[in-house]
Amino acid sequence: MTARTCLPWPDKRLRTAAADVPEITDEVRAIWADMVDTMEAMPGVGLAATQIGVMQRLAVVDASEERGKVVLMANPEVLHASVQLREHEEASPNLPGVSAKISRPRAVTVRFLNADGEVEEKDFVSLWATSVQHQIDHLAGKMYFDHLSKMKRDMLLRKAKKLR
Repeated sequence: MTARTCLPWPDKRLRTAAADVPEITDEVRAIWADMVDTMEAMPGVGLAATQIGVMQRLAVVDASEERGKVVLMANPEVLHASVQLREHEEASPNLPGVSAKISRPRAVTVRFLNADGEVEEKDFVSLWATSVQHQIDHLAGKMYFDHLSKMKRDMLLRKAKKLR
């Protein structure tokens, strides 16, 4: 398939909630394939369809060290989140050159439609959990820096603007 270009911040689509995917079709599978290629080209540990301008609730995540363990998700939603938090340096190809430490639940249980069109529930821990939550935020029109205080967010966006 093809690595696609990520939308540059502040493209309005990055602030728009994506539409649910009613069923898994060949078109959805082709978008997932492009998303995996795009994620690998970055390289990154996840990608939401909205990041490449596809306004559907599709995400891919692969936080494995050896790669090739990608999880394809449609309509992902967090069912349970651990009370214990984990801090991780997060970034986005939509806003290159900057990153920030974000605290998120260390583990989550997520329900989604898998590549076979079946509802699946899966537990994610550590970097996998961070990435899944990051992608779900994108699908809701949120960016990782929305988790920062106004002052830290403003500083990060000013720095990103200087880098452009």
